[in-house]
Amino acid sequence: MKQHSLKQPKQNMEVQLKSTIVFFLIISTTALLSSTTTSHPFPPPSYEPEYIRTSCSTTRYPETCFSTLSKYSGAVQHDPSLLATAAIHVALTNATRMAFYVSKVSRHNTTESAAIHDCASVFGDAVDEIYKSHKEMKRLGWTGESVRFQLSNVQTWMSAALTNEDTCTDGFEDVADSGVKTKVLDRVVAVKEVTSNALSLVNSYADTIPV
Repeated sequence: MKQHSLKQPKQNMEVQLKSTIVFFLIISTTALLSSTTTSHPFPPPSYEPEYIRTSCSTTRYPETCFSTLSKYSGAVQHDPSLLATAAIHVALTNATRMAFYVSKVSRHNTTESAAIHDCASVFGDAVDEIYKSHKEMKRLGWTGESVRFQLSNVQTWMSAALTNEDTCTDGFEDVADSGVKTKVLDRVVAVKEVTSNALSLVNSYADTIPV
């Protein structure tokens, strides 16, 4: 009976985590679908991507920025708001996939289990924050609030998402090197890059809005 009572919290946590990831997958998929069917579609590139290359040069990871955003050049053209929205769209896609991945890995009992469970938790938070940012970008100028105030919300949420992603990495500092650790950290690095780039592009756009 004691063994059963010890296993129960873990089973409940796994069910709750799985439900959380499914929820985030649903809302992020809805966000991605709506971004391709409403006011700002992202069609195949039909516009020279030099604006995106130039804008990406100010980010921390310019090559990643250009490779992930150049396909949106047809929709973005020279609009910094649409570019920032597309960058958040990319970050949301990658963060959601990462949340799903660590949730799946966390079901296995390994020496990295504690760090992976913590990573799954903070990535759930990161997805939530990036989703809110994506939603807010699509509502710029339509809520009665100033665009600058809305952008400050996005900056806060994207910064929090990046902090949560960093927290996942920090959780592996005292974990012995292994194949699982390497795979997780490599994936986290990729998500951190697109999140950092999205925040940078939001900051650049915010700088163009009068106080």
